[in-house]
Amino acid sequence: MNILTPIKLLPARDRVAAALREAILTQSIQPGEELTLKDTAAKLGVSITPVREAFQILARDGLIEQHPNRGAIVLGITEKRIRDHYETRAILEKEAAMAACRKGADLTAVRNAYEQARIALESHNILQYSNLNQSFHMEIWNAGGNDKIKELLSGLWNGLSLGHEMTRESYAQRSMKEHAEILAALEARDEQTAGQRMQSHILRSLEDVLTNVNR
Repeated sequence: MNILTPIKLLPARDRVAAALREAILTQSIQPGEELTLKDTAAKLGVSITPVREAFQILARDGLIEQHPNRGAIVLGITEKRIRDHYETRAILEKEAAMAACRKGADLTAVRNAYEQARIALESHNILQYSNLNQSFHMEIWNAGGNDKIKELLSGLWNGLSLGHEMTRESYAQRSMKEHAEILAALEARDEQTAGQRMQSHILRSLEDVLTNVNR
């Protein structure tokens, strides 16, 4: 019998950066919009400090331009910038999955995140699913054992990669199926298959997000 345990999430600054990155990539936040520290913190239910840190992350990535005492302006997103983002994620996440197999890592936390995500999706709790989707990936990074890869991926996380006119639940259903295939390969210690399935998962997300560009 599986015993579910508490899940781990990214630090607050990375969660804020992920929420904003998702909104920018899907163009829920349009180029030219102004983001303020206070309003963003209020909308996301966090303090100003992680928002300030998230702005610094997004400015470094070229997604926003910071203005002293004014917050930030959202910059235009291009297909190349989106491709660069997801292709980098695919390389790093593929390696993390393969490393977890090579090292014979304990996959209990990965399985736990998967099972809790399945329960959340069956209950149509998409907000909880989104957190558990993040946890599933993060536990694979942990299992891979490379702290630098984990640090880089934490800074690249962007939440659910919704396509144009795609509902969060339809995305979650497809993502969950792919997670099941990734987990099966990990538990079989099939390094090549685990890496390939993870890479395909990230690159499929890329194609979804690209449907939001120039629509």
